[in-house]
This record gives sequence, structure tokens and C-alpha cells, in this order.
Amino acid sequence: MATLTHHFIGQLRNEIVQKAALAGRAEADAREAARTMATESEKKEDGRVAIEFGNLAKGHAARSREAQKELQLLDTFVQRGLPELSPESAVCLGAIVDVATEDERGTWERTFIILPVGAATELEGPGGDGFVTVVTPASPVGKALLGRRSGDVVDVTINREPFEWEVLSVS
Repeated sequence: MATLTHHFIGQLRNEIVQKAALAGRAEADAREAARTMATESEKKEDGRVAIEFGNLAKGHAARSREAQKELQLLDTFVQRGLPELSPESAVCLGAIVDVATEDERGTWERTFIILPVGAATELEGPGGDGFVTVVTPASPVGKALLGRRSGDVVDVTINREPFEWEVLSVS
């Protein structure tokens, strides 16, 4: 299963790298727009244009820094080594967890991977085989699942809607 976990971590890492690159390009574009979009007379008459693009550039720079921080946290987690998990293991950072719940529509299953960053990111299994949602230990789902084992039932509230999930497997 470590190979599958590495697959998902690699995919998440690529998404974060793309997010950082996109934010960096957007920052550069906004800074350039702040300098060149308005003519000199327009800048004198209405400095708001330059200020707005400058603020936009700052926001993109913050997104880029946040993505770099996420990359660093993810890389540090991987460097420490992934946990060796068995079907009897408790849910921990790096675990892939299958859960099931019932509602008025019937029984449905979800698969999560517990990682330090990337909350709510949907990752695709190898060869397009299913989807996994990233949850972090700080999220309501992550908090509910950490320490649980196969067969345990957890109560989770998502968007003010309560769910009761049975942990089907931990790997």
C-alpha cells in the first residue's frame, strides 16, 4: 500500500507545484498590469488602478508562499517515512481509509487519505481507478478518523449535516 500512498502524495505534490506556479505567474502579471495598464495621466487622475493591481499581486504572492509552505510540509512528511500499516492499524497520518455510510439514498462508500496538507483535494487512483479525498488532521473528518480502526463507527458533521461512518479498512 505504500506504493499507492506514494502515488497519491506525488499527485498532490504536482497539484501544489502547479498552484504555486500559477500564483507566481498571476502575481507577475498583476505587478506588470499595475505598472503598465494605465497611462501616466490616468495614474495621476485615478491611482486606484495601480493600487488595485498592487493588492492583487500581494494576494497572489501570499497564495504562492502558502503553496511553498505546503510543499515543504509534504516533503518533510515523506522524508520522515510513511507508516507501515496493516488492516489492524489505527488511522494515522499517511493512512488510506475506506468508510461507508447509509442515508435515504442507500449505502455509499468514500475513500480518504490522511495527509498534513491538501485538504479537500480530490486525487485519482492509478489508471483512473476511483477517487480519494485528502483530509488533514485539523479537519473535522481527520479529527474523527484519527486513531480509529476497521469496524469502528465515527460521527462526523460536514456542512452542518451529521454522518455516521463505519471504518471499513485502513491501509
